[in-house]
Amino acid sequence: MRRRYHLNSITNFVTIIAVLAVLISTQTFAIDTLPKGIMKLDGRTAPPLLLKDTEENSFDLSKSRGHWVFVHFWATWCGPCRREMPTIQAMSEKITTNNPEIVLVNTAESEDTVFNFLGIVAPDLVPLLDLDGLATEAWQPRGLPATFFVSPDGKLRYLALGGRDWNKKEYLNFIMNLK
Repeated sequence: MRRRYHLNSITNFVTIIAVLAVLISTQTFAIDTLPKGIMKLDGRTAPPLLLKDTEENSFDLSKSRGHWVFVHFWATWCGPCRREMPTIQAMSEKITTNNPEIVLVNTAESEDTVFNFLGIVAPDLVPLLDLDGLATEAWQPRGLPATFFVSPDGKLRYLALGGRDWNKKEYLNFIMNLK
């Protein structure tokens, strides 16, 4: 009888170790998996970004070192951008101060056009105005919308091309767990 108990204890111990190994490997896999549509970049230094917002405040990306920055290029004439903007508004309400700074770069449109559009779909967001399109040209997004994730050391780490629902759990988790 004693021997049987010992065998059951060993079997239980081995089973627990196996379950823990599976859980650990699954967790590692989940952390390494990027949400749909987000790709890893080579880590080159982010181009300069020095623009004014609709309230005439200046923004300089180089002063954002030390934390992640969500740099989103968009335009009001872009259908996917129009559908995506309310999800960025919702996302911005859910992320905490320890998470990325949200920087919206409107590409070559007038302040009135941008102000009127955002006033309806995302009234709490304050975009930067790339009136002449030169900042967008320097960053070279391969279409709109395009979102770059700039690491705390100023490197381009991730890119999302095309529109998406940033308020979905998979994207919120990704953003809130950037390290």
